[in-house]
Amino acid sequence: MTDTNPGQVIRVAAAVIVDADDRVLLVRKRGTTTFMQPGGKIMSGETATEAVRREVTEELGVAASETQQLGRHIAEAANEPGHLVDAELFLVSVEGQPYAAAEIDEIAWVDLAAPGDIELAPLTRVNVRDLLRR
Repeated sequence: MTDTNPGQVIRVAAAVIVDADDRVLLVRKRGTTTFMQPGGKIMSGETATEAVRREVTEELGVAASETQQLGRHIAEAANEPGHLVDAELFLVSVEGQPYAAAEIDEIAWVDLAAPGDIELAPLTRVNVRDLLRR
């Protein structure tokens, strides 16, 4: 039995990584079709900053050299119907060339103003795009 309690909140830390061409690094997790920010759930006893640094290393195989908090944002969860994500977003700089690691099947550098036919997670499509327009 799957828990689909509407409004259940999943707390995550997520990275906004932008290249010199103002494209954002997005990931597609194994078994999904939606592209989203790298990141994941905040573990017990872990700060959001620690979580985003851990997730960047696990998912992209690189270290986060710098993080700047962008605030908390609520959006529909991309892969858990009926759930919400409460995301601490961080602008992150990385050391090295990111690649798909752990549960990540694919990474893509995407211009959020013109993403083409890439399916974007609600957090990315609405919240991150709005943040980057400012």
